[in-house]
Order: sequence, then structure tokens, then C-alpha cells
Amino acid sequence: MSDPYQPGGPYRGQKFFAEPDIWGFVRRSFTKSMGYTDEDLKKPVIGICNTFSELNKCHSHFRELTEWVKRGVWQAGGTPMEFPTISLGEPYVRPTTMLLRNLAAMDTEEMIRAHPLAGVVLIGGCDKMVPAQLMAAVSANVPAIVLTGGPMLSGRVEGQSVGACTDCYRFNLEHLAGNITDAQLSEAENGIVRSDGHCQVMGTASTMASIAEALGMTLPGCAAIPAPDSRRRHMAERTGKQIVELVRQGIKPTDIITPKSLDNAIRVTMASGGSTNAIIHLIAIAGRLGYRIKLEQFDELASATPFLLNVRPSGKYLMEEYFEAGGVPALMKVLEPLLHTDCLTVTGRTVAENLADVAIPSGDVIFPLDRPLQPQGGVAVLRGNLAPNGALIKQTAVSPHLRRHRGRAVVFNSPADLDARIHDPALEVDEHSVLVLMNAGLKGAPGMPEIGQIPIPQKLLVRGIRDMVRISDARISGTSYGALIVHVAPEAAVGGPLALVEDGDEIELDIDTRKLELHVNSVELEGRRSRWVAPPPAYTRGYGLLFLESVLQADEGCDFDFLLPQELRGETPIGIRKGATTG
Repeated sequence: MSDPYQPGGPYRGQKFFAEPDIWGFVRRSFTKSMGYTDEDLKKPVIGICNTFSELNKCHSHFRELTEWVKRGVWQAGGTPMEFPTISLGEPYVRPTTMLLRNLAAMDTEEMIRAHPLAGVVLIGGCDKMVPAQLMAAVSANVPAIVLTGGPMLSGRVEGQSVGACTDCYRFNLEHLAGNITDAQLSEAENGIVRSDGHCQVMGTASTMASIAEALGMTLPGCAAIPAPDSRRRHMAERTGKQIVELVRQGIKPTDIITPKSLDNAIRVTMASGGSTNAIIHLIAIAGRLGYRIKLEQFDELASATPFLLNVRPSGKYLMEEYFEAGGVPALMKVLEPLLHTDCLTVTGRTVAENLADVAIPSGDVIFPLDRPLQPQGGVAVLRGNLAPNGALIKQTAVSPHLRRHRGRAVVFNSPADLDARIHDPALEVDEHSVLVLMNAGLKGAPGMPEIGQIPIPQKLLVRGIRDMVRISDARISGTSYGALIVHVAPEAAVGGPLALVEDGDEIELDIDTRKLELHVNSVELEGRRSRWVAPPPAYTRGYGLLFLESVLQADEGCDFDFLLPQELRGETPIGIRKGATTG
């Protein structure tokens, strides 16, 4: 779409209300009926994407937040106009929000393109909304700024700070093991989520908020302010003011989101112990730019970026303490020697200029570069004959004794098979086994749900076992912890090697050497492949069918092939993209 906006010249949509013909008359009259005046229609129209929904707890406070953004827009000389898009809440959407992330991105992009908006404020919080909005912002390329909704206050249970949903898993494990009563579990339910906002650990929501800030798409300090804190309102008002300034300066998302700023975002993610989901989303955002991030780039940056942030699930504290320690600006100040500090941000200034007055943090929330929590960042990329296109593990959340492991596979052929048998007392499994879940990926599940934190069998829980090596083509919540190998690519449902694993096969994991190996000889594997039959498609119509036909694999960002720039569409063999056997 052509865009007539030029810095110093007319802003996008300026002529929309000024047309002298019948359409100008219609637009003005219809808009005036809502209370806007001729003076309002001469100002830059700022769209405010409000993703409030009562089916999305993380966005429950967005009606109020939107009003503070509007206040800032009015003060800066713009005319705010609120609009809705699809809203995705992790606890509610079935089978998974990942099935709908691309739909949310398309919805947001088309709403921006279709309307006479000089600029747009994108308000998001829950896991898939912020990446969807960033993907849309890059593709529409209209002046834009992101405002995240902020994390909840720390949960409190029996006098202890707890975080959703890292401690959700812990409470449920202990309940299953018989160590927590029904009444205690109910008490935990009442105390773990005690305010507006998204999960208060470094899960996917906090990770994506941090990424938006590290990319330069939010005002500094936005990510970590708790949702109920009055400073979140201040941030909303300042965001409303700043979008008008971005319109005046003609600064667009593609001026801010660049290969160098993506590197910065990766480093912040690795230093934070951020969610494995961030890898998918960053690849997808980069893809909208026409830039292909290989998994090796994440691994190289992780190896060269120390893990610094002492926040759950990989640390001790919660997002409230991270905010008090200085938030993302303080972490970026520590990382400054490793960052591209010449990157432009929505402040109109560079990263270096934004960090100039930020103090080096003290205390044990953000560790210094020369005394990190761990020498390498959070996510490691594994390869081998079981995952020729890569798999991910959050190495900062793995039990130390499982960093190198060799064990026999216990295989579950589908999520339904897992649910039916994982707690069966007759299941042949011990703490040395490797739990394998297949057909849980994009095309197999469908939608690649967050079920990669395969439960520990109950008969092992009662013996005190709390971690095992688990492998799947599914995803995990950023709040998850343990020796969880996920995003195995290609997935089983398209004939990836994961589909060929059988009970008793030996599997070797070595995080230090990035190895994930199935110890079965090639002749046997070829025999199994000749007998393999693809599972039936989950959908035969509608959006689900569009998803199955067009979605790219995990290592390619899970975007739709037709949403990428033309130059990237031919990079991957079309048969693999459409789900053919990979061989």
C-alpha cells in the first residue's frame, strides 16, 4: 500500500476528512455525530488499539488504560479514536492462542491499513497479543508505539510470594503427590493472582513486553511497571503524547525494528532467562521485515550473553522486584557494552541516549556482567538426528543433573494418549526415562499448544521426583521450568524424525554440546519411515484449514507463508512448508 506521508509534510489520512466531494461530506457528518468537531478532524487521527476483553483477564484493565492514552493524545494535539481487534487470553482460548496469533496480526494490520490513521497506539499484554501487534506494525508501517499492560502484583500464599503460573505447576504437582490438601490448593488459587495484569514471572508476557522495550517500540521503563501501579497510568499518558510526536517526525516501525535492534532484543531475552516462545515470535517479526533469523544466531548470542536476571522461573524474584530494581532500562544499562546503542527508539533518541542517565543497578535482582548468575543466556538450541531443524531448551531452568542425560524413551503418540496414560500405575517408566510426546505441534495438535511441560508420572511424584527429560514438538509456557525440550522441528505430523521414536529407544541430551540424538541405526529408521502414516488433518474448512495449509514450522516463526515479503517466500522448500515428509 502506498503511503503519502512524508516528514514535515501532510500526515497519513490528512485529506480523508478534507475532501470537498460527497465522501468528505459523509465522513465529516458521520464523525461529527460522535461528538468530534471540525477542529478535531484537522488534527492527526491517532488510532488506539484496545484489546480489552472479559475473556482475557490480562487485559481486564485496558478500558481505563485507554482513557489515559487518549488524554495524552489530546494534550499533544492529536485526535484519538479507539478501535478493537481480536483479543487472546492464554487461560481461555482452545486449543491454543498460538493457533490465532497470525489471525490477530492480520486483524490488527488490516485495521491500521483500512482506516485514516496518522499513527497508532497498540495496547497489549497477554502472550500472543504483543508479538501479533509488532508483526502488524512492521507490515502496516504506520507510525506506531506499543503500550503493554504490565504484570500483576506478586501473589501471596501463606506469607510467601508466589508467581503465576510458575507456582501454579508447583502447587498442582504437590497436590497430585498428596502433599497439599484440596483446601490448601483452593487457598493458593485465591492468592496467586491478586490484581490486574499479566503473569508476574518472566513468562512469555513479561518476555514480550521486555522485547518490545528492547526493540525500542515502547517508552523506556514500560515493561515492568505493575498493572495497578499509578505509574502505569503515567506511562499510558506519556505514550499518548509520544505517538503524536512520532507522527510529526515521521518515525515508523521499520525505522526502529531493524536487524540490529532485533539483536538487542535477543540479548535482553537471553540475559532475562526469557521464554522459549520469544524465539518463534522474534523470527516472525524479523520475517515481516524480510530478514531471516537462523536458530544459530540465537544460540551464538545466548552463548555470548550472560544470564543476569534473578526472576522466576529461572531465578528467585518476581516482576515487582524487577521493577523496583530498575526494570528493562537497568538491565540494558548492564548489557550496554554488548548492545547496538545507535538504534533509534520511539523516544526519537538512540538506545545510548535513553540509557545515558540510567543508574547501574545494585542488589541481587540484576547481576553484573562480570558476576552473572550463569555464564550463558537462557535458551539453548539443540540439534541432532532427532531435531535436524533444531529444538529449544531453557537451560537456566534445567535441573543440573539433567544437563547431560541418556535414557530410554517412553512415547506418547498424541496429547490424548498422554492424558490417558501418563499417570497409569502400569506405565513402564522411571526417573531415568525420557518422556516423548509427538503430534503436538502446529499441524499435529493443532496449533502447537503449551503442553510441552509433560507431567511427571504420579508414581514418580510420590517418590519425590520433580524433573525428568521431556521432549515434544509442542511449546511450553514461559512460566515453565525443568528439562523440557520443545519446538522439535520438523514436527512429527509432517514426518519429522520425532514421529519415528518408539518405546525403549535410547535418547541422548547434552546441553553443553547442544546435542539431541536418537540412538537408532539408519536402516531401522528408514524401515520405520516406510511404515509411517501422516495423521488426519485437524480441520477441513475455515480458518483452521487456512492455518494448516499456510503455517511455517517453528524454526521459521510459525507465520503464514503468504504474509512474508516476496523475497522470503522461496527460501524454504514448498513441500516442507505445506507439510510434506522431510526425509
